[in-house]
Amino acid sequence: MIARLDLRLVPAALAVWAVTLTGLLAGWVPAAVVALLALLAAPLVWKAVSARPVARGALVVLLLAGVAATGIAVRVHAVEHHPVRLAAGHGERATLRVTLTSAPTPLRGASFGARRAADRSLVRAELQAGELAGQLAGHRVLAGGAVVLLVPTAQWRDLIAGQQVTATGKVSPPRAGELTVAAFQVFGPPADVAAAPGWQRVAEDLRDGLRQVSADVLGPAAAGLLPGLVVGDTGRLPPEVEQNFETAGLSHLTAVSGANLAIVCGAVLVLLHLVGAGPVVSAVGAGAALVGFVVLAGPEPSVLRAAVMGAITLLALVLGRQRSALPALSASVIGLLLLLPDMATSAGFALSVAATAGLVLLAPVWSSALRARGVPIGLAEAIAVPLAAHVVTAPLIAALSGEVSLVAVPANMLAGPVVAPATVFGVLATVVAPVSTWVAGVFGRLAAPELEWIILVAERAAAVPGAAFDWPSGTVGGLALAVIAAVGLIALRGKRIRLVLAVGLLLVVLVVVPVRTVLSSWPVPGWSVVACDVGQGDGLVLATGRPDEAVVVDTGPDPQRAAECLRRLGIRRISLAVLTHLHADHVSGLAALMGKIPVDAVAIGPLREPAWAMDDVARDARAHRVPVVPLLSGQRAAWPGLVLDVLGPDPALARTQSADDANDASIVLLATTPAGRVLLTGDVELPGQGRLVSSGADLRADVLKVPHHGSRYTAPRFLQAVRPRLAVISVGAGNTYGHPSPFIVDNLTRAGTKVLRTDQEGDIAILPGPQGPRYVARGDPLRAGES
Repeated sequence: MIARLDLRLVPAALAVWAVTLTGLLAGWVPAAVVALLALLAAPLVWKAVSARPVARGALVVLLLAGVAATGIAVRVHAVEHHPVRLAAGHGERATLRVTLTSAPTPLRGASFGARRAADRSLVRAELQAGELAGQLAGHRVLAGGAVVLLVPTAQWRDLIAGQQVTATGKVSPPRAGELTVAAFQVFGPPADVAAAPGWQRVAEDLRDGLRQVSADVLGPAAAGLLPGLVVGDTGRLPPEVEQNFETAGLSHLTAVSGANLAIVCGAVLVLLHLVGAGPVVSAVGAGAALVGFVVLAGPEPSVLRAAVMGAITLLALVLGRQRSALPALSASVIGLLLLLPDMATSAGFALSVAATAGLVLLAPVWSSALRARGVPIGLAEAIAVPLAAHVVTAPLIAALSGEVSLVAVPANMLAGPVVAPATVFGVLATVVAPVSTWVAGVFGRLAAPELEWIILVAERAAAVPGAAFDWPSGTVGGLALAVIAAVGLIALRGKRIRLVLAVGLLLVVLVVVPVRTVLSSWPVPGWSVVACDVGQGDGLVLATGRPDEAVVVDTGPDPQRAAECLRRLGIRRISLAVLTHLHADHVSGLAALMGKIPVDAVAIGPLREPAWAMDDVARDARAHRVPVVPLLSGQRAAWPGLVLDVLGPDPALARTQSADDANDASIVLLATTPAGRVLLTGDVELPGQGRLVSSGADLRADVLKVPHHGSRYTAPRFLQAVRPRLAVISVGAGNTYGHPSPFIVDNLTRAGTKVLRTDQEGDIAILPGPQGPRYVARGDPLRAGES
């Protein structure tokens, strides 16, 4: 018999979450209004408590919502009026003294002048003091606040959380929906580096020991996976393996989650039970293991969130899932949001809450139902747990990524049984490594078969045709899938409906998916411009009017994706390859492109920085006997179906710019095509946009390639000068930069512009329409639309 659910704290948790989101997304004023309303309503509800017991619950909701609203209003107000935030709006330079709250994490995707994406790292820090330049020159800041640093990996890789450093760079607006004062782009090494606290150094030594043991006794893929399973360190995980994990729905295995902590603490509980320890000792031991794991992984918000969710899982296992888990989960949501309100907008937090709810509410019911039908208990758990987690998280994942995985459940069923032993062996290797590398190596070897099995499952699952299918992203897509899932779960209670759905699923797997994989409507006839989905970077193709020939503008961060896009379009010659600027996310695909398709010339702007990139371009061009030509403001190039006018940058500026200014030195092109005027802007930032507007040039265009992947570095007056019908944002799915900025997307949408994103649409073709340009996304003619 299923126990009745205790829902008393659920409304309070939802209310706290809602008011926290209000403050983060709408600003401090709406949050303050909510706090005031809660304060005024509380006395009225208090009077009704004695007469109506239900009012007691309403009073709790009001009080907690008022506390959350007050707290978030105060915090958001402080952040919005922080002097560094004001400087960030102008892209000023600054020298900041910060305390690192996380270790540098190499980025995958775009790069800010680095050779590879991983050459730039993200670091979270707490501001201690700073000195601003530019319009606020000489202004000193003696205030706290969270900042995010983008730093050179090679010069910052050895730093750990807890160290104080001084850095000089450019401040920029932070990602929307966070209590972050500013993002800080740093291009040099840290200065005045202070030692980290002792416990942080011990934890880093343990993590380094795990990495070293893994490298010594495991293959490259397994050596990168084991630290990911244990402490969420994926720095050495090969990119192809990481991509397989994403497609197969196994990425959660390489992130510190409640599951990691539940495995470790559960192993401690089992061990203590075997030696006859009582409940008090067992509870203390499990708690100590939890604290130790948090120290080992680093007390970052994601780890603290995982600690709470892991504790909930253990509590559910010990006290009875359905009666105890939901109040514990609700209380944890309230506590975490009051302590760390940034989590309200975190996809990881939402996924953790949903997965934990599914684990403790749905999985037991489904497992019991399977056991009642004769399924062995182990197999029943193996089916119910990943299925429950996938059902409740699929709407969120679809809203974020725009796709639904068809292989996630079977992949998790196959990989799940070996995750726990691999994790436990990894933790043992970590703990033992400082004492005996030989014993640690034994534990590493014991984990090897499990790791290789997980890697094999991910590889095979990702290779299944149609492993994932597209789904509308955003709130509407997520809600639609949630409704379908809820209706489906209710419908599955009937035997006939289960039979019909089973037959339908077989038809999809055996007929629809293979047919969709084989048949393709790409390329769409008559295209003028195609924005290739090259990940977190730019790669655009413009038809010249000659058969099988095109002009390419930027080649993306990946050595192959731009070449594959051109192959799909049937391009056999590139008359001109324009590199808007020499950053890795715009030039890394050039060598592969020249190796597969003849290129007549490569064009670059007046700024030849960073030097390493210029050297690479020159070397690759010489190897393929391709001339490198300058492209300067005022020049024009023409083909039968294409005219390119160069609007920027001003060659005179190159003499005063450095590698730090490469974005703003981007070549800006106005392309006249059969589909209309198309403005291609590279990564030009606020100063460059201002110069374009002030130049008096006619910037009006039917289509705009939004600057810098839709970053906050886009001026509203620039968008007003362009007034595009279609706006294309070339951006990578799940990038860590917050691209595109919701502010820019909202600004464009409010102006009546249709916003298209390569992370959601894939390759995007722009072609002439009866009333202006229209677009078609690759492989999905239903996405065609008029501007």
